[in-house]
Amino acid sequence: MQIGTTLTRFIIEEERQHPEATGEFTGLLTDLSIAAKIIARDVNKAGLAEVMGITGRTNVHGEEVQKLDEFANALIIRTTDHTGRLAGMASEEMDDIYPIPEKHPRGNYILVFDPVDGSSNIDVNVSIGTIFSIYRKKSSDSVTHADFLCRGREQVCAGYIIYGSSTMLVYTTGSGSHGFTLDPSLGEFLLSHEHIQIPERGQYYSANEGNYLKWDAPVRRFVDQLKEGSQPYSARYIGSLVADFHRNLLKGGIFLYPGDSKSPSGKLRLLYEAAPLAFVVEQAGGAASNGTQPIMDLPATELHQRTPLFIGSRDDVATLEQFVRGKRA
Repeated sequence: MQIGTTLTRFIIEEERQHPEATGEFTGLLTDLSIAAKIIARDVNKAGLAEVMGITGRTNVHGEEVQKLDEFANALIIRTTDHTGRLAGMASEEMDDIYPIPEKHPRGNYILVFDPVDGSSNIDVNVSIGTIFSIYRKKSSDSVTHADFLCRGREQVCAGYIIYGSSTMLVYTTGSGSHGFTLDPSLGEFLLSHEHIQIPERGQYYSANEGNYLKWDAPVRRFVDQLKEGSQPYSARYIGSLVADFHRNLLKGGIFLYPGDSKSPSGKLRLLYEAAPLAFVVEQAGGAASNGTQPIMDLPATELHQRTPLFIGSRDDVATLEQFVRGKRA
């Protein structure tokens, strides 16, 4: 493929490698790209449009819901629920699953998503993003919770859209991770990063060190080594998962959000954040772990399950695991 290849053309070329493909999946990715363009448009005029600030309510996680969260959640549902490609959806912003209404045709896929990761940062013009993941429906009848409670390795597709100095969509279907940058003059996502490869070891670490004293001792020792080793790592922490992950994916490094004494299971959601990004990073040659197991192997037992997350360059994640297992001091 050449730079200038549109997202739609790239998806169609991939689909042609699978004669059994029906086109549903291709259409679904196209729908998501349309939602991304609309969200990007509103993010880019956030200081002028009424999409900044909080709504006054809290979500299932006890977090204040931002206006942008609510807008993006509703937009993704409206863009995808009537097309006949989905059986149901689940979102970080919704308490329960969203079965496709009976008035619409139903398809064979399940969509889970975080509509806007880092939405509180929009007020200060910091990069934010949308994370998504697609699974095949398991049940033969109406969609149930069991259709959503999957391991990451069951994902058909995963990716994210980052809204920053430019808008970029990165996704994988298991044949490498590929990035597309939105050309606003054309209104098209164009191939800009084919077969992304994360360096085996990085130079950066991304962590909220305000929680340092709450972390388990092995994690503290790992971070201390990164700072004090013969080739010290530089700290880079934005506070938007997608933005921190995207930088490390391209430059190399490790993002860590461990469990701590206050939140032993961590704060990041397995289905909506950890598993999709784990799929992307593995396909780029990296790794993702909860400290002892690959994120992609973790079974989901509830919709809003949390997990510690260590994700990025393969050798950095492996070193972290050695500290957690007591093999490094």
